[in-house]
Amino acid sequence: MPAMLPIALCHGLFGYDQLTFGPMRHHYWRGIDRALARLGHPVIVTRVSPAGGIVRRAAELKASLVRHLDRIGVGGHQKLIVVGHSMGGLDLRYLVSHLGFADRVAAVLTVCTPHRGSPFADYAIRNLDDRLRVLRFIRAMNIDIDAVKDLTTTSCKGFNEQVRDVPGLPYFSVSASRTRSRMAPWGLLSHEIIRRREGENDGLVSVASAQWGTHLGTWPADHWHSINRRLPELGRPPTGDIAPYYVRAIQQVDRALRGEPVGAMA
Repeated sequence: MPAMLPIALCHGLFGYDQLTFGPMRHHYWRGIDRALARLGHPVIVTRVSPAGGIVRRAAELKASLVRHLDRIGVGGHQKLIVVGHSMGGLDLRYLVSHLGFADRVAAVLTVCTPHRGSPFADYAIRNLDDRLRVLRFIRAMNIDIDAVKDLTTTSCKGFNEQVRDVPGLPYFSVSASRTRSRMAPWGLLSHEIIRRREGENDGLVSVASAQWGTHLGTWPADHWHSINRRLPELGRPPTGDIAPYYVRAIQQVDRALRGEPVGAMA
């Protein structure tokens, strides 16, 4: 049995574990997995449907986790810490609440997850579906993009009414925020739309929407930087490598699981 609990990393919308282009490999977590492994935790990187709905992704996530746990040879009673980035946090909440996986989970940590939906998803549905019918055209090609609807504020309100927290299972969350002046160009529109509705945000998810359970703090990052995607031409943000932030968050979760004070995020 591992000395420390395994950590499962669960990607968000349009995510993956790694992409391979000839000799090149492109990782979703960009060094975050290696930083957590150096703490002594076995690390599992999962992969589910990039844009499927929460119900589909959660079912695929359960199957993926079972395969990974069998592969690393942990016992049937070994619990793990599950970490969900963005939509991955909603997948995890559904997994433990509705798919009978709660007894395998020691703690849930969500990072920049739109627990109450995102006004930008509302905007996308209103403009790309209701007006331009772009999403309907994509669905007609048998491409699953139910995630967009599942991330609206209306859908997440219904989700929260139906997907209750598991009693006794600790939930932790991290939010992120960046000012408009430091946003990547592609995040300017979404940042403004969310700012007008919900205030400070990371370009896709507001600080208010990202808070669930014990809130460990707000990282000085945009949504893409929260998985180490940065544009060099924008200058080096003060946050730098985001991996140490994940390390500190996991250390806080570890302390909480030992019954120690969590402490403030540095």
